Amino acid sequence: MEHSRQDREVLLAALEAGKLLLENGAEIFRVEDTIYRICKHFGLTSASAFVLSNGIFLTSGNEDENEAQFAKVLLIPVNRTNLGRVAEVNQLSRQIESGAYTIKQVQEELKRIQQMPEFPEKLQIVAAGFSGACFSHLFGGGLQDALCTAGIGILLYLYLLKLGKPHFSKILCNILGSALVTFLSILCYRFHLGTHLESMLVGGIIIMVPGVAFTNGIRDMADGDYISGSVRMLDAILVFLCIAMGVGFMMTLYNTVTGGMLL
Repeated sequence: MEHSRQDREVLLAALEAGKLLLENGAEIFRVEDTIYRICKHFGLTSASAFVLSNGIFLTSGNEDENEAQFAKVLLIPVNRTNLGRVAEVNQLSRQIESGAYTIKQVQEELKRIQQMPEFPEKLQIVAAGFSGACFSHLFGGGLQDALCTAGIGILLYLYLLKLGKPHFSKILCNILGSALVTFLSILCYRFHLGTHLESMLVGGIIIMVPGVAFTNGIRDMADGDYISGSVRMLDAILVFLCIAMGVGFMMTLYNTVTGGMLL
């Protein structure tokens, strides 16, 4: 009975590690590898994991070896990326293999990682402004364009944190966000605060581009995880389409109001 209880604790710990990885943007192969590493170290060779982009199926049990049957399905909505947590869980799995942790200590470490604070909102807002300015300069903008894009990035991220993500669906949030960036870029250009409309527009829009999801989708498909890779790719492509819709709508609206005199 005691052995059976410990096996269950190992499986639940492995499942929690996989959950932390998946919900914070890790690749499918990394989630499966971490689950297997933890189970194998504690002697559970019959564990079998099936990981999708938003769920984990974990089973264990071998009648020939008198192992207790275990099965659990976990639905995991993926709505953020925190590579710091991914790195922590990844490092923990390696330390487990080296024998540095008991199962109780593993559970405590996973709880600590789960409770790791997110980046402060002020830092996220400032980072959005700074990255927007850098991308604007990278795409051919001058100092004025970079300064304008910094302001656009800050306003965009304020919208995303305070209004878009909490109150709108993902589709509407991205359409309105890209429309806001387009409107502010045109405004800066028309009032001669910036000189290159395209660099301000690209610098602001690129903040919304789901680069991690798109890259992971390609990597999952390259590793043979076609279902999860396709889902992640489809999700990223949907965001791209929403961004294009927002930009196109605002450009069309502006051209209609001004008679097509954008430049």
